[in-house]
Amino acid sequence: MTKPTLATVWLDGCSGCHMSFLDMDERLLDIAARADLVYSPLVDVKTFPESVDITLVEGAVSSEDDLAKIQLVRAHTRVLVSLGDCAVTANVPGLRNPYGPGPLLQRAYIDNVDLNAQLPSQVVPKLLAKSRPVHTVVAVDVFLPGCPPTADQIFWVLDELLSGRSPDTATMSRFGT
Repeated sequence: MTKPTLATVWLDGCSGCHMSFLDMDERLLDIAARADLVYSPLVDVKTFPESVDITLVEGAVSSEDDLAKIQLVRAHTRVLVSLGDCAVTANVPGLRNPYGPGPLLQRAYIDNVDLNAQLPSQVVPKLLAKSRPVHTVVAVDVFLPGCPPTADQIFWVLDELLSGRSPDTATMSRFGT
């Protein structure tokens, strides 16, 4: 029998959710025994697979690159999990929303620079007008809030999904949330 496939994706966020994922420690071996990790910033695969059973997505949709990535991920994922407050609410990336991308770029690349002040034209992806939570762009199946969610919470959601159950994150009070 083929194991389910698992992917993790990092959009605009701090990587704290991926750090919590890694904090599952030896429980990662249990997850690896039950699912194949086929895409992640933690592995060297560069192209999102044609079909993934479960994808954990961290971060807000803040750039044109994020938007294209999450649309691709959603089209090729059976169960999409918004992982952490940036994915669920836009959280810290959303703090820029009242100002817009222009003043943000001006402050970061012109006002606070001593040498060679210039707006980026090649390396930084074009920012969207607002940073948005994932569910405002694509359908989300499971919401796992937290900044970041704990390793226990992430493991519980993955355990539920890999066991064929739909996790009710409203019952996560037992994890101290």
